[in-house]
Amino acid sequence: MTTSWIAYALAGLALVSVAALREIDMDTLKQQEASGSPKRPDKVIRTDEEWQKRLTPEQYRILRKKGTEAAFCSPLYDHKKEGSYFCVGCELELFRSDAKFQSGTGWPSFFQPAAKDAIWTQTDRAYGMIRTEVLCARCDGHLGHVFNDAPKTATGLRYCINGEVLRFVPND
Repeated sequence: MTTSWIAYALAGLALVSVAALREIDMDTLKQQEASGSPKRPDKVIRTDEEWQKRLTPEQYRILRKKGTEAAFCSPLYDHKKEGSYFCVGCELELFRSDAKFQSGTGWPSFFQPAAKDAIWTQTDRAYGMIRTEVLCARCDGHLGHVFNDAPKTATGLRYCINGEVLRFVPND
């Protein structure tokens, strides 16, 4: 009898917790709408099998499984040509060369996205760290992380992006 009472109490607490989370989420959404936060572009939704056919194994590992390429290995790390960087998963323009800078970290770095609605972020608690993950707004692909450690840039931000999931298109 005591065990069932404890089970009901725990179930009640779980419902209250879920309700509180939903309320927080709704408050966040209301704040975003009120502040004019950008709308996300139309979604690209594919099955896991479709993603595997579309992407190389390394692109799939990074974009769909939240992997990270080795530092200093991307040909886009030291890339200096003028143009735009697109998501390999859905072709959304993510970053532009005028926002790219040399951070010395080993990954392509940008101080801002091409448009406010090109990316979205979420908290990443993997590997015992708390970081801000950057995702493509159209296909929800993992791009990298953003850090507030670039004081010499216009925004103070460093979008540390896996070059393997970017496709560069030069300006005409």
